[in-house]
Amino acid sequence: KWKSLYQIQRERKRIMRETCSKYKSNNRRIITPYHVSRIFVEDKYRVLYCEVPKAGCSNWKRVLMVLNGLASSTKDIQHNTVHYGNYLKRLDGFDHKGIYHRLNTYTKMLFIREPFEKLVSAFRDKFEHPNNYYHPVFGKAIISRYRVNATKEALRTGSGVKFKEFIQYLLDVHRPVGMDIHWDHVNRLCSPCLIDYDFVGKFESMEDDANFFLHLIGAPQNLTFPKFKDRHSNEERTTTKITQQYFAQLSPSQRQRSYDFYYMDYLMFNYSKP
Repeated sequence: KWKSLYQIQRERKRIMRETCSKYKSNNRRIITPYHVSRIFVEDKYRVLYCEVPKAGCSNWKRVLMVLNGLASSTKDIQHNTVHYGNYLKRLDGFDHKGIYHRLNTYTKMLFIREPFEKLVSAFRDKFEHPNNYYHPVFGKAIISRYRVNATKEALRTGSGVKFKEFIQYLLDVHRPVGMDIHWDHVNRLCSPCLIDYDFVGKFESMEDDANFFLHLIGAPQNLTFPKFKDRHSNEERTTTKITQQYFAQLSPSQRQRSYDFYYMDYLMFNYSKP
């Protein structure tokens, strides 16, 4: 089994590198703190993990905390502790020498997910549930810009954004609010053409990939990747079928433009066009 997983890794990295050399001219650019601001550091097992939201990032942070000795089991760690506890260091918190030393000697990994599924997962999480950041900041701006005859209540709360409106915002070059890590390109979040990742895992094969990675870094035998769904656990995970239902609400041109928007992620990580 390990043998086939090694083979898969080689192939994923080859495709990533080939895409980079074909489309990106920045291979010789200097790595700045901005490029490594999404990378979490685990010094004990010498791991660098680039966080891609909606691709298992909460559970990966739990695993890093256990590796670091901050908790004895992934089950003991609450969602808010993971994201707001500041237990894990980020790579941009080190000086130039510390950043380069870790980039050159630690195992660098990222986990990705099919771009449309990742997008729908983010939309469901941030806009279909009460949220005191995404509704007032993004919701209000999206509704006031793209909804004809919006009610005062909708404009006041920013709740009830429709998927079609969210996509209008995403594809608008003059979008009323900026980008957000939950729907930004992996290409931008993790700079894979600048940073040579040692391991590329996929959400779709999470269990195999994650446990293979833990095996590679010599993690304790009893540590396995947690299977539980972190948020809204009573709700079905975003699947291909659910994703299709959301995209069915869009016009063919919006679907095509959404694909173009994530084109580099599709190409670089070898996902087929939906």
